Amino acid sequence: MRATNSRILGYGIVILLVVGLLYSLFGVDTTKIKEIPVSQVIEEVAAKRVDKIIIKGDELTVIGSNGTEYRSRKETGTSLIEAGIDPKQVTIEVQDAEKGMLWLSLLSSLLPFVLIFGFLYFMLRQAQGANNQALSFGRSRARITPTDKHKITFKDMAGAHEAKQELMEVVEFLKYPSKFLSLGAKIPKGVLLLGPPGTGKTLLAKAVAGEAGVPFFNISGSEFVEMFVGVGAARVRDLFAKAKRNSPAIVFIDEIDAVGRQRGAGLGGGHDEREQTLNQILVEMDGFETNTNVIVIAATNRPDVLDPALLRPGRFDRRVTLERPDVKDRGAILDVHAKGKPMDEGVDLSRVAAQTPGFTGADLQNLLNEAAILTARTDRKRITQQDLMAAVEKVLLGPERRNKILSDQEKKVTAYHEAGHAVVSHILPNGDPVHKISVVSRGMALGYTWNMPVADRYLHSKSQFVDELAAMLGGRVAEMLTFKETTTGASNDLQRATELARKMVTRFGMSDKLGPVVFGVQDELVFLGREIHEQRNYSEKVAAMIDDEVAILIKDAEDKAVAVLKKYRKELDAISARLIKDETIEREDFEAFFPEVSAPTDN
Repeated sequence: MRATNSRILGYGIVILLVVGLLYSLFGVDTTKIKEIPVSQVIEEVAAKRVDKIIIKGDELTVIGSNGTEYRSRKETGTSLIEAGIDPKQVTIEVQDAEKGMLWLSLLSSLLPFVLIFGFLYFMLRQAQGANNQALSFGRSRARITPTDKHKITFKDMAGAHEAKQELMEVVEFLKYPSKFLSLGAKIPKGVLLLGPPGTGKTLLAKAVAGEAGVPFFNISGSEFVEMFVGVGAARVRDLFAKAKRNSPAIVFIDEIDAVGRQRGAGLGGGHDEREQTLNQILVEMDGFETNTNVIVIAATNRPDVLDPALLRPGRFDRRVTLERPDVKDRGAILDVHAKGKPMDEGVDLSRVAAQTPGFTGADLQNLLNEAAILTARTDRKRITQQDLMAAVEKVLLGPERRNKILSDQEKKVTAYHEAGHAVVSHILPNGDPVHKISVVSRGMALGYTWNMPVADRYLHSKSQFVDELAAMLGGRVAEMLTFKETTTGASNDLQRATELARKMVTRFGMSDKLGPVVFGVQDELVFLGREIHEQRNYSEKVAAMIDDEVAILIKDAEDKAVAVLKKYRKELDAISARLIKDETIEREDFEAFFPEVSAPTDN
């Protein structure tokens, strides 16, 4: 900041000097003074109307009795007395003509040297700045978080109870080391935060910063690696040197997979630079210095690509997994993000939590933000339950596209398609309850059937998968039964059903013919990232058997959907007609079509 101010001041002085010189040399005198001949000056002096005459070379400045100023010019080499002016009648003052221009000539002589000196000075300053930048190229760009201004604590973060407990012990290690050292416990070197995107890994690290009360350095893994070899390792050394000087301290590395991927598959260039950076991190975390009170917290959603040396005890001693929140934690997270948002009295956030299985904390925050935006669009002051439900649909399915007008035939096909999904899912014992059906376009879909599980699921049985396959194919089967042909509207259903059936055979061991065997190896190339093709560890004969088993699962699911829709054809037609008329059917109205069939329950 000081260098910038001095630079601006120097530029300002040079500009003022140049402007002053140019104005002095070429400036125009804006004062208008009347010029008279010498003969008139003589007459004015004789008439005693002149008080003073100032002589500057050959130029005369005549000041009259009334204060009026005139200019005149005499002949070179002659005096006023010779011109006929009596010095007794007027005061005559002679000034040196060169004296007035001395400072101007002096300035004009020195100005080139001043400009040259200024130019050289700023060139040297620029070179010095470039040298400083080159010297600071290997310095860490970690940002230190002021503990007195950081207001995020564990109380501000809902859910993740086990993760907070693990990290709270780390905080206690830093605050009260003697409590653990007296029992022979060693301070952990590193904590690795694992979990899907949006589960709160970075937020949890910020909460540690608020709880610890020690210097907290945070940096992204991508900030270590540059195009120049050795820069990343230098920045790692500088980062840990700063942390050791401020120990006890915490270093947080976000997205560590950017620099911590497995070594040994590089092809040179930048990859070698990344390996050197990783080697330096390994040395700093568990080198010869073992008594430094610096704890490294790292976050990643790709633990499968990290180098094994980074994960061994002594480096990242603890691995804290953050999972997608359950219904209870989702309710608590919604309560946290609802603060500051005016809610209507009838709003029940627990209903929203129950209808958002699989949502992360970031998803729930986005949901409430969408609800607030929808409320603002209608110029209302409070968020209602209807706004929240509309926000859930928008986040899950995409925005409504009511401007997309379907023809009568397309609307009828879409209605039967969605009704087929809903009927099969409702009738089968392992199907998810139908929350809503609509033929209003959302996202890329012409219509949608919103199934919502009764509770969060962590295990899935083969019977559940089979019923899910039948529900996926229910739309296509309904089209075939009604119109005797299918449309492209079932393309996504077929893709999802095929992927699920193949996973049942090759991943979950749910094929009676092939048995409990996993087929295919999903290794990753470290340099090229995720492999384009799966490695096959089975023969062509087994591949044909896998294809046959997948086809059998799809065919059985289709037959099951056909049987259900033929049995409940009357309800299928009634629901389709209602959709064509009203475009949307809610859960209560849908279940009224099946008075003798109870809604599916979670097994």
